[in-house]
Amino acid sequence: MSISRRSFLKGLLASSGAALVGPGLLQVAHAATAEEAGKWKVSGSHWGAFRARVYAGKVQEIKPFNVDKYPTDMLNGIKGIIYSPSRIRYPMVRYEWYLNRDKSDTTKRGDNRFIRVTWDEAITLFHDELERMQTQYGPWALHAGSTGWRQTGQFHACGNHMARAIAMHGYSVNKVGDYSTGAGQTIMPYVLGTTEVYAQGSSWPVILKESKTIILWADDLVKNLQVGWNCETHESFEYLEQLKDKIAKKEIRVISIDPVVTKTQDYLDCEHQYINPQTDVPFMLAMAHTLYKEELYDKKFIDTYALGFEEFVPYLLGETKDKVEKTPEWASAICGIKADDIREFARLLVKQRTQIMVGWSIQRQQHGEQPYWMAAVLATMMGQIGLPGGGISYSHHYSSVGVSSTGAAGPGGFPRNPDKPDNRIHKNQDFNGYSSTIPVARWVDCILEPGKKIQANGATITLPDVKMMVFSGCNPWHHHQDRNNMKKAFHKLETVVSIDFTWTATCRFSDIVLPACTQWERNDLDLYGSYSARGVIAMHKLVDPLFQSKTDFEIFALLAGKFGQQQDYTRGKTEMQWVEELYNDCATANKAGFEMPDFNTFWKEGFVDFGKGEDWVRQADFREDPEINALGTPSGFIEIFSRKIDRYGYKECQGHPMWFEKSERSHGGPGSDKHPIWLQSCHPNKRLHSQMCDSQQFRETYTVKGREPIYLNAQDAQHRGIKSGDLVRVFNLRGQLLAGAVISKNYPTGVARIEEGAWYAPIDESIGSLDTYGDPNTLTQDIPTSELAQATSANTCQVEYEKFTGKVPAVTAFNGPNEVA
Repeated sequence: MSISRRSFLKGLLASSGAALVGPGLLQVAHAATAEEAGKWKVSGSHWGAFRARVYAGKVQEIKPFNVDKYPTDMLNGIKGIIYSPSRIRYPMVRYEWYLNRDKSDTTKRGDNRFIRVTWDEAITLFHDELERMQTQYGPWALHAGSTGWRQTGQFHACGNHMARAIAMHGYSVNKVGDYSTGAGQTIMPYVLGTTEVYAQGSSWPVILKESKTIILWADDLVKNLQVGWNCETHESFEYLEQLKDKIAKKEIRVISIDPVVTKTQDYLDCEHQYINPQTDVPFMLAMAHTLYKEELYDKKFIDTYALGFEEFVPYLLGETKDKVEKTPEWASAICGIKADDIREFARLLVKQRTQIMVGWSIQRQQHGEQPYWMAAVLATMMGQIGLPGGGISYSHHYSSVGVSSTGAAGPGGFPRNPDKPDNRIHKNQDFNGYSSTIPVARWVDCILEPGKKIQANGATITLPDVKMMVFSGCNPWHHHQDRNNMKKAFHKLETVVSIDFTWTATCRFSDIVLPACTQWERNDLDLYGSYSARGVIAMHKLVDPLFQSKTDFEIFALLAGKFGQQQDYTRGKTEMQWVEELYNDCATANKAGFEMPDFNTFWKEGFVDFGKGEDWVRQADFREDPEINALGTPSGFIEIFSRKIDRYGYKECQGHPMWFEKSERSHGGPGSDKHPIWLQSCHPNKRLHSQMCDSQQFRETYTVKGREPIYLNAQDAQHRGIKSGDLVRVFNLRGQLLAGAVISKNYPTGVARIEEGAWYAPIDESIGSLDTYGDPNTLTQDIPTSELAQATSANTCQVEYEKFTGKVPAVTAFNGPNEVA
C-alpha cells in the first residue's frame, strides 16, 4: 500500500524529543518454554517491545519481542525501573510547605524533607492551590504546560491527563516548542515548509541503492536509534548493517562531520572529518563559496525551486553585513579544517548522488537556527533535493525515520481538552496583559523577570508572573539549563506540584508529590513503530501498582472529582473500556487497508502486524511539480532568503543564514583561558534522557565510582594528572559537579562529554552546592538561541576540570526523601 507524505503519521502524537545504543546486545527471544514458572505477558517501551515473565506477583525476567531483531541492552534496565529504590511510594508534601503553605520558606525547597499524607489530603491540597491561583490571581499565575517524553502508551499519556483535568478547572499558561529541537522546528518552516525534525525521511532502501556519498553531520544514528517516541522497532539497524557492508565494499562513502568519533563511526568504520565545536556554519559557508566561485552549484534547480539566492550571494562574497568574504581560508581559521580540504569537500558533495543527514545537537547551541538553515542552502545549491538518495534530512536518527511506513493509522489517545469549550469551572481568560503561551525554554525567565517583553518567532511575548507550576511525567530539573539559576527561580514560586513514579530532582524541589505508577503497572496499547507504523502492540499490566501509586487516569479523575467533574473527565469509562475503544477506533480507521482482529483476540495475542511499507523519497513530489506540490513556506518554494524573518528585524537571526560568534567558544574568545574545555551534553548512550537513570543495577554497568562518566581526551587528562577511574570536579562560574573520568581516544583535545539525563544530586539546597552525581546542566548556560526560536543553547558551554581531592560526598540522587514523622 503506497503512502503520501501527508498520511504517514496517522495516529502519531505530535510532541518532542530524541536519542540512544547499537545493534543486538541481547539475544532475540521467542516464546517461553513450558517449564518456566509464571506467565509471559507482552508490553512495550521507548526501548522496544518485550515479553515479561511474571511469577508470584513480580517481574522475574524480560526478553526482547521476537519481531525485534536488534534489541537494545537497555531492556535490561526495565526491572530496575519498576523496583527502583527511588520509587515514590506515597503522597508526600514538603514539610515546610505543609506547615506554612504559600508563606513557606521557599529557600528550603530541595532540602528533601517531606511528610507523608493520605491521597485525599494530597488531592485536596492540589485542588485548593489551583483554586487559590484562579481566585487570588488569575490564569496567568499557573503554568501547567511543561511536558516531556512521558512513558509509552496511548491511553495513559500523562501530559494528556494533566492537560484535560487542569483545563476543566480553568485556563493556565502553556508552552510552544520543545527542548529537543526548539531552534530547528522554528526555523525550518520558513526554509523548507515543515519542521523537518519530525518529518519522515527518504526510505533506507532507496538511500542504500542510490546514494554514493552520505554525510552524517553531527548525527550519531547507532546511539540515538535505540529509542523511539512510541514503542521502538529497531528496524533501522537492518539498514545500518547493510550500510556497513557497502562501506566495506567501497560502494558508498560515509563521512561523519563531528568534533568526536561517534558510536556510529565506530560501528560503520566510516571516515571522520574533525571540526572545531560550534563552527559548522563557517565550514558550510566556505563550501557554498567554493561551489559558487567554481560554478559547481545547480543554477537551474535554484531558479526553479528556490528564492532569495541573489540576496544571499553578496553576504557570501563579503559585500554586505560584516564585509568579510566567506572563503575557505577565512573558514579554516575558525573551524580548524584546511582550506584546500574545504574545497575538496565541496566538490565531493556535487560529484555524485549525496545524502546529507543532520543531527539535532548542532541546533542546541547559541544561534542554533543558523546551521540548520545553512545546511538547507548547501543542499539547495547541490540541487539534489527530491532525488532518490540525495538531498537533506534532519530526522534519520530519530524513532526509525527512514523505515518505510505502512500508512496504517495508529491508535489515538486520551483527549487533552474539555469536551465542551465552556466546560471549565473557572472561565476567566484575563491574563492581565501577560502572554498565555511562552517558548518552552523561557519559563525560568517568567519567574525571575515577570512582565519582561521578549521577541519570539515574530511575536512580542510578555512573560507572565508565574506563581505555581504543575509537572506530570516531566523532569525539568533534567532538561532545563543552569541549575543554580533554577534554584533562584524556585525560591520565588509559591507552589510546585509533581506527579511521577520516581524521585527525580523535580520532585525533590516540589511541594506536593503524587506517586504515579509505571507503565508496566497498568493496561494500555501503543503504536509499534512511530514512523513505520509496523503494528499495534498491547501493553499488558505486568504487576499491580506498587505501594500507593496510581495511574495518571486515576489521579486526575480524583482531582476532577474535587470540583465535581469526575464523570465528565472519564466520560464514565474505565481503563479497559478506554483501551478497547481506542483499539476499535483504530480498527475502524484501518478498515479499508488493514484488517484487524476483534479486541479480545488482539489482547490475547498482544500484537497486530501491518507488515512492511512502501519506499518513499522525501520532497520528490515537490521536485516533480513545485506549484502543485508547493512547500509550506510563505512563497511555496525553498527560501534561501526569508523576507518574513528579515522584516522581524532581529539582530541574531536575520534574512539569510549567517555566522555569529558564540558567547563561549573553544577556538578562542571570552572564557577560553579560565574554562578552556568545550562540554558536550548530548543524548545518552544508556538512557532515554533522564529515564532509566534510577535503574540501579543497570546504572552500575556504566558509572564510575557511582558517578556519571565524563569522557576525556588523554592529553588533556594527563596534563591535569587524571587517569580513568578518578573522580573529577568539573566547574565554571555557573556551578560545579563530580563525575568519573573515562579516558577515550574518541575525544580530541579541548573537548569533554557528560551525557544529559544524569540526575541532579546537590549536597544540599543552597545555591552553588556541589552536584554529587554529574548533571551537566549544573554547568550549562540558560540563554536563548536567538530572538526567533528562544530555544535552548545547552551546547554553548565552556568548563574546566581537575582531579577531586578531599572527602568524597555520598550521591544524594537516588534514595528518596527524608520523611518527617
